[in-house]
Amino acid sequence: MKKVTRFFWFCSGAHIDTLKKYPIEHNKYVGIGATIFFTALFASLSGGYAMYFVFNGDAFAVGFAILFGLLWGTAIFNMDRYIVSSINKEGSTGQQILQASPRVLLAIMIGIVISRPLELKIFDKEIRQKLKTAYLKGQHSKIDTLEKTYMQKYAMELGKNNDLKKEKDSLERDINRSRYQLNQEVFGDKTNQTSGITGYGTYAKQKQAVLAEKEARLKTVTDNLGQMDRYLSARKDYEGLNSTRLFTEHQLDSLANIAGFSDRNWALGQLTYNENGTRDLDTYLAISFIGYLFILFECLPVFVKLMSPKGPYDTAVAKIAEANIHLAERDKERDIAVTDNIYDHNLETDIQRRKKIITSQSDYDFERHSYE
Repeated sequence: MKKVTRFFWFCSGAHIDTLKKYPIEHNKYVGIGATIFFTALFASLSGGYAMYFVFNGDAFAVGFAILFGLLWGTAIFNMDRYIVSSINKEGSTGQQILQASPRVLLAIMIGIVISRPLELKIFDKEIRQKLKTAYLKGQHSKIDTLEKTYMQKYAMELGKNNDLKKEKDSLERDINRSRYQLNQEVFGDKTNQTSGITGYGTYAKQKQAVLAEKEARLKTVTDNLGQMDRYLSARKDYEGLNSTRLFTEHQLDSLANIAGFSDRNWALGQLTYNENGTRDLDTYLAISFIGYLFILFECLPVFVKLMSPKGPYDTAVAKIAEANIHLAERDKERDIAVTDNIYDHNLETDIQRRKKIITSQSDYDFERHSYE
């Protein structure tokens, strides 16, 4: 139990030797430290989950996720620990709030960052369905675009192909009608189109020639139509129309499984809107409150430190800080005095040395000087 308590004291950023002297403050800093620790733990899980999707499909995805999660959680832990320990309780409430405001804004940003990946996991089922719908709509749109481009690009060929089809249908109807009339002519059925003479006579031969001419034309039209169909089919292959198909359910599931962080984040945002573009208030509130919860959780260590009354530990830490500042000032004064004395001593020594050199040189010159 003592080890757990000391660990949470360490997490709170408290000066443990000073805190031990004031038992009334122990539980408060255990609570602050536990809040910081669990915030870092959630941040680690969130960061690891986000990194897992970045490397999704890679053999080392789990390893990368664990490594990044530990690094991210450690960074958040260190930042929260610094934020809480740096709040000075000696000032007024307004001064403390002003001092903590940049840290609160930073905590809000951190809360937003760590909440998003966990929101993605919570709404994973709905996100998958939204992604599958989006992928299917995207494939529909792609096919429609390809067909529109194909129709515009080969409008002349398509028009000619339609004309050939119409001519072919017309010829087939005419040939069927001409064959019926030829049979009537051969068997002697009297109509306004036949002579009524039985046998293969002049009129029958004429109808046979007209039928043969139509059949020859039909063969030519059919050949031309086949060539045009093959050409247009080849153009469809070239433009990608024949190879582009709607996704199957299995393909949609696979695409949703390998979707990256960006796609999932987009899908989560789209969950807050209905099909007609209006706001889905229930989903929006659910997602928002989850985000607000993590933001509050991230800000909680700062709020706890701000809300807690000034205790004996805070006073003791302030006194220690004041004493350390005074000691540092005295050390500075001592260093300045020592430096000044050393400098003065060096200066005086240097002056005496130079005087001796000048005197010795002067005596030497005097002795060697000749007055004759």
